[in-house]
Amino acid sequence: MADGGSPGALRKPLVSVRGLKMHFPIYAGILRRKVGAVKAVDGVSFDILEGETLGLVGESGCGKSTVGRALLRLYEPTAGQVVIGGEDIASLPPDALRRKRPMMQMVFQDPQASLNPRMTVAAIIGEPLDEHTDWDEDKKTARVYELMDQVGLNRRFANRYPHEFSGGQRQRIGIARALALNPRFIVCDEPIAALDVSIQAQVVNLLEDLQDRLGLTYLFISHDLSMVRHIADRVAVMYLGQIAELSPREALYARPLHPYARALLSAVPEADPTLEATRQRIILKGDVPSPANPPKGCNFCTRCPQVMAVCRDVEPELAEVEPGRFVACHLMAMDTAGGHASPGAEVREHNQQGEVK
Repeated sequence: MADGGSPGALRKPLVSVRGLKMHFPIYAGILRRKVGAVKAVDGVSFDILEGETLGLVGESGCGKSTVGRALLRLYEPTAGQVVIGGEDIASLPPDALRRKRPMMQMVFQDPQASLNPRMTVAAIIGEPLDEHTDWDEDKKTARVYELMDQVGLNRRFANRYPHEFSGGQRQRIGIARALALNPRFIVCDEPIAALDVSIQAQVVNLLEDLQDRLGLTYLFISHDLSMVRHIADRVAVMYLGQIAELSPREALYARPLHPYARALLSAVPEADPTLEATRQRIILKGDVPSPANPPKGCNFCTRCPQVMAVCRDVEPELAEVEPGRFVACHLMAMDTAGGHASPGAEVREHNQQGEVK
């Protein structure tokens, strides 16, 4: 795994997302007329470099999982570009999208719900091979056994059913299925959320080992901030459908810049009792606004302890405020204009690759 603060100048982005929106219509009345929309994802942009792990964190309901599903077009995006491997996934016709599927896969949150209870392990892992290859049975069986070896499953379990396995073993089955077609990009949608704490580290270590051996690129979605710190190279913090901050891992955890990121990270317990005793916990007041009716201006203005008048009127843009660090906050923009750039100068177009242009 690359160092969290290393520049990405030598690596190209495998995934480039620009202005991604995912709005779900709201219908009402006898005639089922559209009366509004739930803005689950509202203008998200970022890059993921080849071989990198981008962590995506935030409160429940902020749109993390929706981003992951929209990237793979399990949801049809409302707007925006999703370029994976040089092709815009959001605009591909069905046949071309099917041909693109082998290079991008997903590991789902609940392994019990994502595995067919009527299929054996061999059939589950081999299903992508049935759909996308014309291999004979011997070749498919050999590939299934190879995948079971890679994720640490005994070959003798090939003819067993999902209910005969523990949660951690079921997640390994899901990972093996995702690897079947040699993908380059995998969306890990809270892959450890449904597992015991003792098993979570094993699954994360497996994902890291597979990344090192196979050169995989991950979008790792999670609400477990400690685990994200362990696996991610860079971290994006989401709030109400938008990215509040995108920074290298160590820089974010050492000194979060966005007020929401500071509040979120202040909730992470410290293992050192001395540091824990002096840790300042930031308690946000009020509830998260509805994505069907977000506030005017900054999405965080209703809960921000440092809110200003401009925050209630003008939506901040995600801009680079330090090398490799991108924040959507008027407070940071003012600091940048006052201390690091000439007043009135435009902030450089943000490049979410963790490098300076």
